Amino acid sequence: MVNGGVASSGATEVGARARRTTRQVRVGHVRIGGDAPIMVQSMTNTDTADAQATALQVAQLARAGSEVVRITVNSPEAAAQVPSIRSRLDAMGCNVPLVGDFHFNGHRLLTQYPECAQVLDAYRINPGNVGRGSKRDEQFGTMIEAAIRYGKPVRIGVNWGSLDQELLARLMDENAKLERPAEASAVMREALVVSAIDSAREAEAIGLPGDRIVLSAKVSAVQDLITVYRELSRRCDYPLHLGLTEAGMGSKGIVASTAAMAVLLQEGIGDTIRVSLTPEPNGDRTREVVVAQEILQTMGLRSFTPMVVACPGCGRTSSTFFQELADSIQGYLRAQMPVWRDQYAGVETMTVAVMGCVVNGPGESKHANIGISLPGSGETPVAPVFVDGRKTVTLKGDTIAADFKAIVDDYVRSRYSARAEAPAGA
Repeated sequence: MVNGGVASSGATEVGARARRTTRQVRVGHVRIGGDAPIMVQSMTNTDTADAQATALQVAQLARAGSEVVRITVNSPEAAAQVPSIRSRLDAMGCNVPLVGDFHFNGHRLLTQYPECAQVLDAYRINPGNVGRGSKRDEQFGTMIEAAIRYGKPVRIGVNWGSLDQELLARLMDENAKLERPAEASAVMREALVVSAIDSAREAEAIGLPGDRIVLSAKVSAVQDLITVYRELSRRCDYPLHLGLTEAGMGSKGIVASTAAMAVLLQEGIGDTIRVSLTPEPNGDRTREVVVAQEILQTMGLRSFTPMVVACPGCGRTSSTFFQELADSIQGYLRAQMPVWRDQYAGVETMTVAVMGCVVNGPGESKHANIGISLPGSGETPVAPVFVDGRKTVTLKGDTIAADFKAIVDDYVRSRYSARAEAPAGA
């Protein structure tokens, strides 16, 4: 069975911080805000009109740990396939909540395809893309009314690249009249905050309850994101979705997302996150989910999968064996988690050390739940293993990797409590 919500399937909140949001929003079975764990989400890049491809990618993202998945709903063909996507996911046992991402024509699609509006768990609305002039309020109102009719929450997501130009022009004009005008970039940041909060208040005035609203105000630059979200958090109490709107590719995207979100999360700002990585050509879309989990886990805010501590290597570790073992163990732990998560409570908090030489190897291994200290160049070709701080065995020969994995398996079975099986029909 594909699990659609890590929060309900074994992920643990392990760190305490002062949360600035007290409101809580439910998206399907997932809670966002208040005392709920910081939630990880992602988005498909398939053509939503291809129901099979989209359902398969949603399931992959959910299996990787995405607790909510957003899909593009940009055309009649896409809207018509949303019920089929939901049905396919249900048939796979994947109960992950689906959020429909609407731009430009969402008012028509939600009206003309009521089954789509009904099966989605939430809507994402960009107030900069709902229409111009008098049409803006009418079309925004139509989308909010659909959310009210079907009891759905809404993420009001403002983007730097699609900011409401009428609002921006008004704020620029007001700024120009000041004795000491602010820089244009500061006015743009203010426009992001104003657009998000004013749109939320407009939605409430139409009748959408405040506990069905999540806000985001995304930009591409790290310092801008930090500034905008600090101000957004100061002025409102809606749950906030964090993420750079275009983080980039590879290490740049990972570093930028981590640099921006870690600062805000440490300050108690942010209730759900997405790492918007540009995939490598033919790359794995689930990479963004893993990075988001690793941000939260390395900060001590949640646990998703056992963490591997490994040294970087130096002149004492001329052999690549410890690097290969560290990579193998990390991949093995992730591969085992779908099974372990359902069987053993707390296994996601386990730490495993794979160290390359005697300098820090024994010490780091003792600090981990399980650790192995491999021989560096010129050292005795043996590998002591430490379990809960005590040396238990010394491995030698060509089967070190297999033997160490067996020790990890035995530790999991003996250390973590078996989960009680859910009663039939639960």
